Amino acid sequence: MKPSFPTMMVLCASLAVAAVGCRQKTDPTSQLEKAVSALAQGEPAPAATPAPAQPAPPLEPAAVPADPPAPAPAQQMSQALAAYQAGDFEDAVIRLQKLRATPVMTPQQRIALNDAMAAVMTEIYSRAAKGDARAIQAVQQYEELQTTGR
Repeated sequence: MKPSFPTMMVLCASLAVAAVGCRQKTDPTSQLEKAVSALAQGEPAPAATPAPAQPAPPLEPAAVPADPPAPAPAQQMSQALAAYQAGDFEDAVIRLQKLRATPVMTPQQRIALNDAMAAVMTEIYSRAAKGDARAIQAVQQYEELQTTGR
């Protein structure tokens, strides 16, 4: 049985489209920027605290200094983007992993974060495979964070 010319054309066109679609690579920087925007959109405006009616009694100094409040997710994502752009892949991976552990995020924010993390890790794994020492360190750090659950 001899294949017809139109069938062969359709088959070749399908293979060409599939090959082009599979080579499409996401840019980690643009994914990080999208995640910064998504995280910034979902942040609530700081609430104004009402002034106390009567002056509060002076507080005794605390024996242990309080931890500073964690930066906002959009700020943390901006710091991860800056670390990635500076080539500090290990710091970027750590910051992204900490953000992943943030319990309060909208579904859109979580998707944007996961897309950014996937793009960054794809690029880092690619660089590590080519022998980039910074990327190799970042991969080791990422895998350590994954196994320890921190």
